[in-house]
Amino acid sequence: MRRVAKLSAACIASAALALTATACGSTSSDNDSGSPASGDGKGVKVGIAFDVGGRGDRSFNDSAARGADKAKKEFGGDIKELTAKTSDTEADREQRLSDLADAGYNPIVGVGYAYAASMTKVAAKYPKTTFGIVDSVVNGKNVDSITFTEEQGSYLAGVAAALKTKTKHVGFIGGVDVPLIKKFEAGYVQGVKDTDPKIKIDTQYLSHGSDTSGFASPDKGKEAAQGMLDNGADVIYSAAGSSGNGAIEAVAGKKGAWAIGVDSDQYSIPGLAKYKNSILTSVVKNVDVGVYDLVKSVHDGKPLTGTNTYSLAKDGVSLSTSGGFIDDIKAKLDAAQKKIVDGSIKVKTTP
Repeated sequence: MRRVAKLSAACIASAALALTATACGSTSSDNDSGSPASGDGKGVKVGIAFDVGGRGDRSFNDSAARGADKAKKEFGGDIKELTAKTSDTEADREQRLSDLADAGYNPIVGVGYAYAASMTKVAAKYPKTTFGIVDSVVNGKNVDSITFTEEQGSYLAGVAAALKTKTKHVGFIGGVDVPLIKKFEAGYVQGVKDTDPKIKIDTQYLSHGSDTSGFASPDKGKEAAQGMLDNGADVIYSAAGSSGNGAIEAVAGKKGAWAIGVDSDQYSIPGLAKYKNSILTSVVKNVDVGVYDLVKSVHDGKPLTGTNTYSLAKDGVSLSTSGGFIDDIKAKLDAAQKKIVDGSIKVKTTP
């Protein structure tokens, strides 16, 4: 099983883009090397438009960053990163993608469903550039839609929570109340209920609709988790970007309680090290694999396009085993995974 390590909205804008970039801050990778855009074996120029939180969120964005970093290490070249703000408009997102395309980056990756509408427009304007979007589907001849079966990994997390809870009471915290995060909730709830229908499940979302602050508010995550702990829950799963870091902190403050991480193997994240003994497992979503596959395909001159889904069967999602805290229930988790893969268990995508 894969063990890979995973929102303060910082932007990354170079001097060349400073007049037009809509976000603000400093660069994580601002070393334009003049490398060719693609296909000639001399390197890659990867443009990344991060979701709120950007590189350093210890979760979703960091997973995407790892894929780009791996590609750069293998092929050379450079990475340009721009990061969303919670106040972004569609015009902001369109400008961010256009800035990267105008600067010659190829491929350009939009990390998160929020880029779907803007990428639909921008990709059509730059037909010779390959775009990738994570967690959404954009119909375009030059777009790779990188999707995952989050509900399947979350189902396994639900099984683990049901087998580990001592109070028969667990919780789910979603960053933003949108269809994507509903997939995490649906799988988790189904996994819990299939294992023990008597278990109580608390659910809370930190923001709704176009308000994406729920992905970048650790204080809100901590408050939500504390409320669930005070109400009797002893296992809490958060699908909330960097807000989940706050939930993990709250859980770590209560003896016998467990947190379930998301997107990256959060047990192995250095910034969460002091809480790692309270992280039961993480639903790892291998965004890095999808991003790397896209960059490699452009480098090789055979760009991926269409919808490419990374499922449980394809190791697109998994449960981390770091810490050994789920070793004692491995047989039951393996049995559930087998049933999902062979179709015996159909995991819901809506609660």
